Amino acid sequence: MTTTYETMYILRPDLGDELIEQAITKYQNLLRDQGAEDIQIQNRGKRRLAYEIKKHRDGIYIQLNYTAPATAIAPFERAMRLSEEVIRYLTIKQEAEQEKPAKEEKPAKVAATV
Repeated sequence: MTTTYETMYILRPDLGDELIEQAITKYQNLLRDQGAEDIQIQNRGKRRLAYEIKKHRDGIYIQLNYTAPATAIAPFERAMRLSEEVIRYLTIKQEAEQEKPAKEEKPAKVAATV
């Protein structure tokens, strides 16, 4: 069973454009190898962090939206944790959009005539 996930990770600000693209491709391929589908990537660019992380005041934000089996998340996050280019990451499980059942029409009341 696949679930929809969103992962936001922050890369070091001192990486060049080529290294940023390599990092994005690396994690995209890792997800694909784990069985993920419909991978959407959004490069949010360099932004100021709310607080200093590993002596960095800025970071490059990357957002991934994808569907994957639950077993794909642990190896993906482990690769990020061991990487020196990622300074922070967060994966959340998206709520499934459930279709609301259509309201059933009540039968019209028939007036009893005596």
